[in-house]
Amino acid sequence: MKFFSFLLALIFVSFNAQTIYSKAYGNPKDIPIIFIHGGPSGNATLFEGTTARKLADKGFYVIVYDRRGEGRSKDKNASMTFTESFEDLNGIYKMYGIDKANIVAHSFGGIIGTLFTKKFPDKVSSLTLVGALFSQQETYDHILKQAKEKFKNDSSKMAEISEIEHLSKNSADYRKRCYNLASDMKLFSMPSPTPESQKLRTEYESGEFYAANFRNPESPLKFYKNESQNNLDNTAVLKEIKKTGIPIFAVYGKNDGIFSEKQLNDIKNIAGKDHFKLIDNCSHYLFVDQQEEFLQFISLLSNKV
Repeated sequence: MKFFSFLLALIFVSFNAQTIYSKAYGNPKDIPIIFIHGGPSGNATLFEGTTARKLADKGFYVIVYDRRGEGRSKDKNASMTFTESFEDLNGIYKMYGIDKANIVAHSFGGIIGTLFTKKFPDKVSSLTLVGALFSQQETYDHILKQAKEKFKNDSSKMAEISEIEHLSKNSADYRKRCYNLASDMKLFSMPSPTPESQKLRTEYESGEFYAANFRNPESPLKFYKNESQNNLDNTAVLKEIKKTGIPIFAVYGKNDGIFSEKQLNDIKNIAGKDHFKLIDNCSHYLFVDQQEEFLQFISLLSNKV
């Protein structure tokens, strides 16, 4: 069996002409979870270095990987398209001998996880959105609205915002500059770091995973060049998935400033109140900001899937 799995891995590597970084935590007989990281230009190092093992200890078989051309899966020929992302994910299923898995998708990974679930419903036991994008333009509009209020007395910032609003909404530059504004406003930051979250961050930043935290600046450029579906609203897609009987879970930080109250209500209504959680004193990186609450929420999968 081990030899067969190794052979599949070799086939996968040969098919893609390069190695996709991946690693599994826990017992293969346990409930499988595949974690999809954010991006484009992201990687799974923060989740892997802080949370993967702890989630496995709760009875899950947790698989993490970096998409082709991102993080530790370096590939200068990667196209960064959704089709390529699906190929990578299907390769992970083959490599680990999994027929169905629970998809846990963070940030931009939520877009990939949602589209994968729609295209391959027989491979997905459940879809969990973790601070995940689903209506992208609403997110950009919300960031810009907040920026206008915060910087209303700053003429240079207001000029910058005006420039952004006149960019193509289907461009890498538009996305980047919106998120730069979000960072300037600390929308991704936990309001009041706890001793536990600080410890997790410190350990991560001093360890091997942070040292491997490679971010490819070419990834967003390639994505917007090669992928026509680059500013999506997947609200209707999620509703379609729900109708097929695949459970949708959603967990978001109450202080994740890139999502409006309307968006959070929308995703709550789609997932259902029993499958939705809004965590206090928590922003975009829930599995670090409030790890214990995050783990408790993900543990619902063992009871409801």
